[in-house]
Amino acid sequence: MHERLRESMALARKSIDGEVEAPEGMDLLVFCRGFCSALSGHHSSEDAGLFPQILAERPDLKPVLDKLMQDHSMLEYLIGDLAAALDSGADPAELHRHLDGIGAIMESHFGYEERQLLSVLETVSPTGTPTELLGPLA
Repeated sequence: MHERLRESMALARKSIDGEVEAPEGMDLLVFCRGFCSALSGHHSSEDAGLFPQILAERPDLKPVLDKLMQDHSMLEYLIGDLAAALDSGADPAELHRHLDGIGAIMESHFGYEERQLLSVLETVSPTGTPTELLGPLA
């Protein structure tokens, strides 16, 4: 899932730089909005679906899950700023600055989550569809 989100961010960056050919009539910045939507959907699915189930089986992980949800909140704030910049017609340099901020937090967050939860996911049994647990790109 994280790799797909990384690829989505790379595509958003390329769309800002005009390196992506969009179908006729499609605004290239739809890739930026798509990335934002996918990242938000991933985190809201984890918060509402996956994390409560992990917590039920592993209450000792509450501090880890709390930290991850705090990161989700911070990323939502940054995504909101990017959306506002897109709505205002910001130039490519400003859009890249927003993506740089999101990317820095996202990579730190993904690294922490992977270190803390990958082995845990092999031992817990969450129920639900991949989309319910991991978001729209799952």
